[in-house]
Amino acid sequence: MKLKNLLTVIAAVAVLMSCNDEGKRSSGTASDSTKTNTDMNNHAQGSFGYDVNFLQQQDSGLIILKSADQSSQVIVSPKYQAKVFTSSADGNNGKSFGWVNYKAFSGPVDAHMNAYGGEDRLWLGPEGGVFSLYFKPGTKMEFANWKTPAPIDTEAWTVERSDTSAVTLGRDMNLLNYAGTQLQLKALRTIALIGREGINGDLGISLVPGVKSVAFKTFNSITNSGRNSWDEKTGAPCLWNLDMFTPSEGCTIVVPYNNNGSGKVATTDYFGEIPKDRIHYANGILFFKADGKSRGKLGIPPNRVKEAAGSYDAIGNVLTIIKYDIEPTGKYLNQEWRTDRAPFSGDAMNAYNDGPLADGKQMGPFYELESVSPAGFLKPGQQLVHNHSVYHFTGDKAALSAIAKKVLGVSVEEIANAFGK
Repeated sequence: MKLKNLLTVIAAVAVLMSCNDEGKRSSGTASDSTKTNTDMNNHAQGSFGYDVNFLQQQDSGLIILKSADQSSQVIVSPKYQAKVFTSSADGNNGKSFGWVNYKAFSGPVDAHMNAYGGEDRLWLGPEGGVFSLYFKPGTKMEFANWKTPAPIDTEAWTVERSDTSAVTLGRDMNLLNYAGTQLQLKALRTIALIGREGINGDLGISLVPGVKSVAFKTFNSITNSGRNSWDEKTGAPCLWNLDMFTPSEGCTIVVPYNNNGSGKVATTDYFGEIPKDRIHYANGILFFKADGKSRGKLGIPPNRVKEAAGSYDAIGNVLTIIKYDIEPTGKYLNQEWRTDRAPFSGDAMNAYNDGPLADGKQMGPFYELESVSPAGFLKPGQQLVHNHSVYHFTGDKAALSAIAKKVLGVSVEEIANAFGK
């Protein structure tokens, strides 16, 4: 677990916001929305321009981070819980990489969860278990009683600092967990663009002119702002990044794992066992279909997880990579909707493929890549920090294959053929 005092974290946020290798950038906000709306109206659904236009109508304070040439862009929403809604590697005409649930913005507020979508959102865990933040004490862990805490579901966050390439948002929270513990905390979240040189340094690659890219880093923290310590008896929250993307018939999730670890490689029965024809293991790589046609979730335990995972859409020729903090010996919270399992036996990384429910209804389709922090055993004033970055690449297939081979240990051709041609 990463514990940092307030001054250390503030300094880290300042460095993250000020250090950018592409120099001066521009940031679009609601102040220039009149011209933007005029420019975006003719963009087709699925394009970044379409989503800019749509989301500016939902959040008048929308923030758009842009590279100097405006090719790399990232949309951040203060109104919608500091979400990174989506991004583009080719400006307004480029593909919108995040999944946006347009229908969720109309109609009444949902009592359980408002699934607006978002390429990267911050939640707090655990979702289930004896320290759950989503069930009131003593209630049965079933859908009727499940409720996402308002600060990460419906309440706006405050912009605390913003410049042309990054933004920091915050929210004070007072939450009650299943054990009856009142948790007072301050959440902070910084989102910053990563330029091409930064991408090269982060992933140990060398981008070539034939590859378009967009990347951003999220720096997430919670501070115990109450008077009592969080421990194994009171319960402790964790930080949880969830990334929602659009699936396709040719999309496959790729999760490298430690082949020399002990115990199971993955938890594969969160929502019933994942069918064997949808998951495949080969040489330390887990492949998982991301076609949005069969609901399933998997998780990788901390002794097996590696610091990067991703996906490749062979139809759209999009390579996506996520990179995150891991603590191999950390105590990760079990998030299952049950109280009969050890509370600190959870997974460190998760992947989800959406699909129809038993009644045929479906929220998406979408798929998710997720990372979580260990439990935050914090004394008053201490902080827990979790870093999570997202990278998208399009363009020359051979170059994408070289990136995938370097970071994920497998070429895009191998990913595309993981379940046969």
